Amino acid sequence: MTIKKGDVFEFTIEKYAFEGKGIAKVNRDIFFPGEENNDEKKYVVFVNGSYPGDVVKAKLNKIKKTYAEAKAIEIISPSNERVKAECQYFGTCGGCKQQDLGYQSQTKYKQQQVEEIFTRLGGLSIFEIEPILPSEIVFHYRNKMEYSFGGKRWLTLDEISSGKDIDRNFALGLHIPGMFDKILDINICYLQSPVSSKILNLTRDFFKSRGTTIYSTNTHEGYLRNLVIKLSHNSDDLMVNLVTSYENDDMMNEYTTTLLKEVPEIKTVINNINLKKAAVAVGDHEKIFFGSGFIYDSIGKYKFRISANSFFQTNTHQAERLYSTVLNYAGLTGEEIVYDLYSGAGTISIYISSGAKKVYAFETVESAVADANENIKLNNIENVGFVTADLYKSFLPQLIENNIPKPDVIVIDPPRSGMHENTVNDVITLQPHKIVYVSCNPTTQVRDIKIFSAAGYKLIKIKPVDMFPQTFHIENVALLVKEEEIVS
Repeated sequence: MTIKKGDVFEFTIEKYAFEGKGIAKVNRDIFFPGEENNDEKKYVVFVNGSYPGDVVKAKLNKIKKTYAEAKAIEIISPSNERVKAECQYFGTCGGCKQQDLGYQSQTKYKQQQVEEIFTRLGGLSIFEIEPILPSEIVFHYRNKMEYSFGGKRWLTLDEISSGKDIDRNFALGLHIPGMFDKILDINICYLQSPVSSKILNLTRDFFKSRGTTIYSTNTHEGYLRNLVIKLSHNSDDLMVNLVTSYENDDMMNEYTTTLLKEVPEIKTVINNINLKKAAVAVGDHEKIFFGSGFIYDSIGKYKFRISANSFFQTNTHQAERLYSTVLNYAGLTGEEIVYDLYSGAGTISIYISSGAKKVYAFETVESAVADANENIKLNNIENVGFVTADLYKSFLPQLIENNIPKPDVIVIDPPRSGMHENTVNDVITLQPHKIVYVSCNPTTQVRDIKIFSAAGYKLIKIKPVDMFPQTFHIENVALLVKEEEIVS
């Protein structure tokens, strides 16, 4: 019998794999009859939607020579690590893929995931792996939620079976995984506070009742694009940012009045106008319809101004613990010159500034540098300087141009894609004594660390930090020290 895509098998899940998939191991001759069977080299099947201890029925969707992929369609016998998901949209929405896994198990598997990436995939050894820092808050922890408007509403199985006449032409919610043009219409999300859900539902009702058009990525016509809600976890600040494809002041004024009447806690209302064809929730320019256009939050003793498009760690409470780990790994004495690469709005730079002689922060996005400079003033910081630099070509010219001294320590916090090879080479050229590398993607982090290791840096220790409960994502902090510094 030839095994093909779409076939359904029963699997017992033995291990946890990357990105929240379970691993089943079966004899190769089940998939490849006639081949010599070697019990020590079982055929691996990655099963999406499963956990160790599950017995599941799963449908095959990919078959390769060395592995297969499948999706669980029925849980025959559940793992004792499973819990009941809180959210009614779980399994359809792509936001909380591990909400049905107990939180203690989530952190256990995230720790294992990081360890395996560094030791097995990275081939790194003889370094300390510190215990993961779990999040004290596992729901309602996000300070930012980004919702999308869509003209093609995705119907859940319950909605289809209800027999109700549902409008499929207007949705406000989250994208269906793998389907850029399908939006799951939601009325509650457990990742942000209940007031966020109130704003979400009010916004939907307001624009839907007026027959407002939704931007289409096919025709490039329509008004509504995104709703972005930002809130402070250490004050009562609350921002509503409506992203549209063009200006309509009358509509925005009416919407603002309605918002403030129903949700008086709102501190500022902004309209970002996105003229691009790309589906991004960032405008080419913005108009403020209420308040200052900013909210404020704090990490530790430092206060930060947050604009509509500035980056700020999405889990404020856990960010302080992440930055404390960075400061601890840096081991500053007050005499060091520190570089902070990919510095964003300057949160790490400012947080570690009290331990350094001088911090030079490098960022490519000019608007982020503008926010960072405001945050320096807000905190009366005098030993941090922000530099707009190209972290894709080379930031070395900025050192010469601004007469910046060489660093003792470099802190790196790049995007998920990791560092550009040019930036990696720039760091190696500068030869700092220590490198503290923060990453939301341990796989690209290991890729870069292997290059540093080949250039004379030793990985000393790592520490996973869970910034994203209910998901398989994990932040990780790594300390590297120049080999000659260890010897001396």
